[in-house]
Amino acid sequence: MSRYYNGRKTRNLFDPQSKSPFRLSRLKLELFISCPRCFYLDRRLGLGQPPGYPFSLNSAVDRLLKKEFDLYRAREIAHPIMELSGIKAIPFKHEKLDYWRDALRGGIEYLHKPTNLLISGGIDDLWIGPEGELFIVDYKSTSKEDEVTIDADWQLSYKRQMEIYQWLFRKNSFKVSSTGYFVYCNADAGRDTFDARLEFDIKIIPYQGSDCWIEGKIMEMHKCLIGPGIPGYGEDCDFCKYQKSLKEIEGEGLNENR
Repeated sequence: MSRYYNGRKTRNLFDPQSKSPFRLSRLKLELFISCPRCFYLDRRLGLGQPPGYPFSLNSAVDRLLKKEFDLYRAREIAHPIMELSGIKAIPFKHEKLDYWRDALRGGIEYLHKPTNLLISGGIDDLWIGPEGELFIVDYKSTSKEDEVTIDADWQLSYKRQMEIYQWLFRKNSFKVSSTGYFVYCNADAGRDTFDARLEFDIKIIPYQGSDCWIEGKIMEMHKCLIGPGIPGYGEDCDFCKYQKSLKEIEGEGLNENR
């Protein structure tokens, strides 16, 4: 883990006195929603949460889906699974698509002038309907026996992700449908043998998004950033629980092993 986590950062942190736009990714907005304290420690003081290990299989599925849909994008026709799902659209062809997909070096961006925050996010895909409206598309992958849905409480972040992308493209003057689609790939782990392959059931799940909450949340996030002190511990944050428990242990004066 040490080669992925270098402790406290000193660069690219929010400075309340700076006049330059400050870039915040969709993931940082989600971090603020999850825990304002961890968000403040990360973006203001440079102490981010230790990262988890990468989900390499999920990333592989993501790359393969992009390659596959790009084949139909080049031909300007619908993917068969779109037709089977009754979706009247085709993959959207645009010169900036690869840039919008690059969450680290690009993404779809919008400068929120009231806060001077540059909000960004890296999309998976875009489809376009016959009336020129765009559909935001997000790829997800899992392996479970039950039917895949987006109804679990922990999947609220998936829905917010979709809504932020819808908001970003609207702010970039695109006509965006409130309907987005999750292309959900579910690996079959119930086979008798592996045979060096995974087989997936693919399901397209429509979602009706609303971006009405985003402006207010950005204002709250900015207020947190310019605040003079660290927010309190998050009640539902595992990292905060760990920090709080560690502080209590240290306060008890227990001897450390040297």
